[in-house]
Amino acid sequence: MARTKLPKKAVDSYTIKGTNKVVKVGDTVLMRNQELDKPPYVARIEKMWADGRNNVKVEARWYYRPEESIGGRRQFHGAKEVFVSDHIDTQSADTIEGKCTVHTFKSYTRLHNVGPEDYFCRFEYKAATGAFIPDRVAVYCKCEMPYNPDDLMVQCEACKDWFHPSCIDCTVEQVKMLDCFYCTDCSNDAEGDKNALSNGKDSPPPEPKDHSLCRLENPALGL
Repeated sequence: MARTKLPKKAVDSYTIKGTNKVVKVGDTVLMRNQELDKPPYVARIEKMWADGRNNVKVEARWYYRPEESIGGRRQFHGAKEVFVSDHIDTQSADTIEGKCTVHTFKSYTRLHNVGPEDYFCRFEYKAATGAFIPDRVAVYCKCEMPYNPDDLMVQCEACKDWFHPSCIDCTVEQVKMLDCFYCTDCSNDAEGDKNALSNGKDSPPPEPKDHSLCRLENPALGL
């Protein structure tokens, strides 16, 4: 005789073993990595239920770290950056090690102190193809790289573009001591304006720069 399949039972929450932390649907959590020398996985709990033996199961939507994606980690990726993916799995709630917070990119950049459980997400990631949404982002500085919130940058008072200290031949300490900063282009424009004024000519102010966009290419797919 075939065994009767016991029905699932919806549960509202789960208390992480060995702690008093309560996890609910919608929370972001850290889940145990089978490779003990690797950091825990980051996931968002989409559903939660108990099976017929009262074992709590969760439907987890995975956040990928840059090094876990097809294209790998790139220079502009932050140390705490993750990509929300379309990869969903069923896991035992026993694999949940702790809770974490995945901030929006903007809210993360406003944090005064980044804790070990703080992450940020600015891209959606298609696990099967390695595609990103959005697939283009604004770039800054002479190196034309997207913004990495881990890196200090200084803003030009004129064009409002942002620059890495190393790209303007400065150290971080030197940049921190600046009262104001003008990039090379704007400094040259200002010098040209002075010469024009000395000749009795007037020049219009420089137009603000429009940040170009960088396509998030996937080298593995040859895009």
